[in-house]
Amino acid sequence: MLAADLRLQLGRLVRRGRAEDPQPHAVTAVLGLLGRDGPLTTSQLAAAQRVRPQSMARTVRTLEAAGLVERAADPHDARKSPLALTAEGRAALEQERRRRTDWLTLALAEALDEDERATIASAVPLLARIVAWDERRSPGRRDPRDLALDAPPETSGG
Repeated sequence: MLAADLRLQLGRLVRRGRAEDPQPHAVTAVLGLLGRDGPLTTSQLAAAQRVRPQSMARTVRTLEAAGLVERAADPHDARKSPLALTAEGRAALEQERRRRTDWLTLALAEALDEDERATIASAVPLLARIVAWDERRSPGRRDPRDLALDAPPETSGG
């Protein structure tokens, strides 16, 4: 069945791309969320990742200790202190995005011929339409296993 085969192979591809992450997935996921969505509270991060706030607090402490995130004052609610990426955090996020893109570029170049790469390229907008359909169908729902490091796609010849 197409859906089952696609789910299986996309899942394997994502896991292979993450296999050499230098940071634990929880850390890179939080960096990706903050990079994409901007400042978020620990509670918001926990909800997005579907983990307990206590677990997210540990991840946040790790990120703060490494200088990758910092707390800011919420201009609308003094009780909240949203977290934002520091310059070091943004650099770490960009480095991880580049590493994953480089890995996939190499895999595409070495595993597929030119016609196969063209077939994959033509499928990208179709996959984007499936994601857009699901976002319209269930607004506000976020799957934490989404590629949290996603950035707008870069154009490349590979």
